[in-house]
Amino acid sequence: MPKVAGIDPTVPAPAHTAQPPADLPAAPGALIRDRLAGWVSDLTTLHELTERLARTGSLEGALKELLRAGAALVGARRGLVVFEPADRLGPATTLGLGLAHADLGHLETVPRRVSSYGGLLDGTARSEPVAAPDLFGGTDVDPRQREVAVRLGYGASYAVPLVAGTGTGTGAGAGAGGGGGTGAGVTSSGRTGGVSGRLGAVVWLYDEPAEPVERQRHLVGLYARYASEHLARLLELERARTRVAAIAEELLPTRLPRIPGVRLAARHRTGPYGGGDWYDALPLPEGAVSLAVGSVSGSGPGAVAAMGRLRASLRAYAVMEGEDPVAVLSDLELLLRLTEPARTATALFAYAEPAQGKIVLAGAGHAPPLIVGDRRAEFVETSLSAPLGMLSCWEAPSVELWPGSGETVLLYTDGLLRRTGDPMDRAFARLHSAAASVPASVREDPGAVADHVLRTVLPGGHETGRGERAGTGVGTAKAEGAEDVVVLAARFD
Repeated sequence: MPKVAGIDPTVPAPAHTAQPPADLPAAPGALIRDRLAGWVSDLTTLHELTERLARTGSLEGALKELLRAGAALVGARRGLVVFEPADRLGPATTLGLGLAHADLGHLETVPRRVSSYGGLLDGTARSEPVAAPDLFGGTDVDPRQREVAVRLGYGASYAVPLVAGTGTGTGAGAGAGGGGGTGAGVTSSGRTGGVSGRLGAVVWLYDEPAEPVERQRHLVGLYARYASEHLARLLELERARTRVAAIAEELLPTRLPRIPGVRLAARHRTGPYGGGDWYDALPLPEGAVSLAVGSVSGSGPGAVAAMGRLRASLRAYAVMEGEDPVAVLSDLELLLRLTEPARTATALFAYAEPAQGKIVLAGAGHAPPLIVGDRRAEFVETSLSAPLGMLSCWEAPSVELWPGSGETVLLYTDGLLRRTGDPMDRAFARLHSAAASVPASVREDPGAVADHVLRTVLPGGHETGRGERAGTGVGTAKAEGAEDVVVLAARFD
């Protein structure tokens, strides 16, 4: 150090400015502050992750979020969740994080009795996490498990069970070491009913031999406990939706009739809560056929039951006076007002004579049909009318249609328009554009016409679910929209 006026570098520093020894313990207050800071950080992390999980509304979305959040908590990059409720009522699924479909196939070749999660699924192991810290060099590792681990490039795993309905609250905070409680934290719901027991297991995979520390185990255990309760609620809701959708499908026609001169096809999308949309096609004397679509207000089992009653009554009225659609809907309105006074319904009924190429129809608060052909795609001019059940005496004039050879008449429910999320004028314009853009190569198939319209109009396209029933021309599909959707297509030869 150079000579500076007033400073002599050779003079030693005073004793009171010397550095403190490194081996002296920190003050007790600093340790407490560090511990509290760790607890607050852990609680904040758990709160954010559980909030994200609570916003998921489907089983698949919740399982994916569980994998992602758990991987962040334990410091892993990949993982998989095996969802298999112990009551064997389904649904069962396996999802992966950072794993391709072929990787999941390799993992399934490992016998469950030796896998890290097999005992958690079949109940032979205690409902506690299972750690495999070294799959490369461990002496008790199954040869097939080690072979798959080498092939996929993971050296360790950590499995956590998913168990619902335990009724135990965690109560303790997520301490830095997992031992202290702050009096706050994630608490299980302690449900007394619904789905309970083993739901499955989730496994996170480490690229190298490793094992989560005690703090990570504690955090992921709290998170998995909350996730199990959330998954149980979603499972119960999913099963209820499936039952309602199955009942609704059973109340609809299992097959459409074969009528000379006309070909029929129907598409039905069930909303998540089960709605009251329906369709029907009934052969009548002298080669005629009745076509009908409708929607009952409300959702859930009550709407489905009301839909079944109205459809059965409409069939009876169609047989007795089907050639007069106004009389059919008038009788249906009277029945609805007497038996379902708290409900309203929309309906469109058509009496078709394929041999004459003539259709007579009447609508009650329903969207107008659409004619699709080589030279035109236009809405049918129908009279304005209130829905059934809203007037003391319903009556509206009927209209006559003369579809040309090769043209298709589309009957649909309001759900097709509402699911677009657009205002009604834009939804109608969108539907018209979809009908006008039907390729000429598929216009001879009414089912293909209906599929094209659904793919074009609805966000996310048209996914056919559960397949089409053989020989019926009836397709079913499931989507996440709130509205039921029905499309009934009739192509006249």
